[in-house]
Amino acid sequence: MNELRTPVRIALLTSFSLLLFILEGLLPLPLPVPGAKLGLAAVVTLVALYTLPHTRDALAVLILRILLASFFGGGIAPMLYSLAGGLGSFAVMALLKKHTRRLSIVGISAVGGLMHNVCQLAVAAVVMRTDALFVYAPVLGIVGTLTGIGIGLLAREILQNFSTG
Repeated sequence: MNELRTPVRIALLTSFSLLLFILEGLLPLPLPVPGAKLGLAAVVTLVALYTLPHTRDALAVLILRILLASFFGGGIAPMLYSLAGGLGSFAVMALLKKHTRRLSIVGISAVGGLMHNVCQLAVAAVVMRTDALFVYAPVLGIVGTLTGIGIGLLAREILQNFSTG
């Protein structure tokens, strides 16, 4: 029975992550950059990173959500941007979680939010063959950091409630 615990958790977390992704797509958000989102599904990725037994399990939640979201309506181009941002963000958060004790989950999430936007911007610049897109870097950096802080605060609250009952 214990051998099923992790796959079931991955499935549940992936489902919840996909649900948040879909719900966020229905919300009209007045963000300063076209196409920008809060990234609510990242809360689940962060919770997975802190609760699942292995980093690869949390990575599976992220990749499954991106692939399923793309299958259900995103398409190839959005999948490319989501993978770039998600994998870049995940890599830096996993490394920081493992190698530093100086950053809280909120700090790690803030760096992850920043990295998400940096990676997406880099991919967009390559795909569109222009570095003119980097004019958005300061705004995207601020938005990514602020949304990362919000995601980190929410994830911290969720984790505290799980551990206290």
